[in-house]
Amino acid sequence: MTKEPSALVFVVDDDEAVRSSTKLLLKSVGLAAVSYASAQEFLQHYDPQQPGCVVLDVRMPGMSGLELQQLLNLRGATLPVIFITGHGDIPMAVEAMQHGAFDFLQKPFRDQDLLDRVQRALQKDRATRAQLREKARIRERRASLTPREREILELMTRGKPNKVMAADLGVSQRTVEIHRARVMDKMGASSLAQLVRMVMELDEPDPAQPAPPDSSYTAR
Repeated sequence: MTKEPSALVFVVDDDEAVRSSTKLLLKSVGLAAVSYASAQEFLQHYDPQQPGCVVLDVRMPGMSGLELQQLLNLRGATLPVIFITGHGDIPMAVEAMQHGAFDFLQKPFRDQDLLDRVQRALQKDRATRAQLREKARIRERRASLTPREREILELMTRGKPNKVMAADLGVSQRTVEIHRARVMDKMGASSLAQLVRMVMELDEPDPAQPAPPDSSYTAR
C-alpha cells in the first residue's frame, strides 16, 4: 500500500506580506505550508490526493475565495477551507460556511487562533480521508461478490433468516449457509451487525461533502 503524503497547509492570498507571515507562522510550529498568490495559481497545482487544508482569503482579484471554494466543491474536493475575512466580509463568510467551509477568521486575528483552526482542519481531513479509504475498500469487497452472493447479501442485510432466503431463491438451506459464509468472508465482516453497517456506509453520502451550491448564488 502506497504511503499517503504528508499534510500540507495551502495559503492562498494575493497579499504577499500575509502569505509570507502566515507561511512562517505555520512552519514555526512544524507544519508544512505552501503559498499561492491567486486562486488560479492554486488550481494549477491542486492535487485531490494531497491531504491538508486551505487558508483562503475571501477577497482576491480574478477568482475570489468564494468562487474557488465553489469550484472545489464541484470537483468533489474534501480539503477543509478556512476563510480569512475582513470586517465587511462577515456575510460572505457566513455564506461560505453554508457552502461547506470549515471555519473563518476575521482580521485581525491572533496567531494562536489560526494555528488552532488549522490543527482542527488537519484532524478533520485525516478523519475524512480515512472514512473514504474504508468506504472504497468495502466497495471493492462488495464488487468481488458473485451475483448469487450479492443476492444473499441483500437478503442478509434485510434480516431474512436462512429458511426464508432458501425459499425465496429456490435453493437449499445448506446452499444458503455456504453462500452466507462466503459473503461474510469476502466482506471481512465478523458479525451480521458489522456487515449491515458496511452496507449502510456505502449508501451514505461521502463525508465532508457540502450540498451543491445554490444556482441562484452570485459571486461578489
